[in-house]
Amino acid sequence: MPGLRPNYPLRTERLDLRPHRMDDLDDLYAFHSRPEVVRYTPWPVRDREQTRTALEAKLAQDALTEPGQWLVLAIELRETGTVIGEVLLKWAGEADRQGEIGYALHTDYQGKGYAFEAAREILRLGFEDLGLHRICAILDDRNGPSALLLERLGMRREGHLLECAFFKGEWANEYIYALREDEWRTTSA
Repeated sequence: MPGLRPNYPLRTERLDLRPHRMDDLDDLYAFHSRPEVVRYTPWPVRDREQTRTALEAKLAQDALTEPGQWLVLAIELRETGTVIGEVLLKWAGEADRQGEIGYALHTDYQGKGYAFEAAREILRLGFEDLGLHRICAILDDRNGPSALLLERLGMRREGHLLECAFFKGEWANEYIYALREDEWRTTSA
């Protein structure tokens, strides 16, 4: 597998998925600073300077050149040019062709199908462009809306791990969801 350097933007019906830019700072801060958005993400509520530091790191996450890397893309609402969230794809392993997806969305834009649209395009990218065999998602088992989204994407719950991670000051349970390439091709046909 040679890696992945997408041609940007990746366009869906209403969204452009693209690498972050420094001028995304205000939009990124608008949701990185919300406790309800970051409750189940690996980062804490961020102030503006912490968001700037995180954004600077994201600027280089626009391609996958070796296993272990994350592709981190801004979810831009094409109609307004506003960055409403982020979607991620990890190239977890080359030999076994494994990947992982993640996403975060500003609360004002949740429940409108945007996360589904962005995640579906990232699954397409992982299976069709990167050549992955299996893509998983790992989430806190209290994150019901995310579990429903993954099921809507055709992913199946493969595991429920109890108190497997010490997360934000407490033991957390995790669900593992996954989808294989053959299942993707069947559902996307």
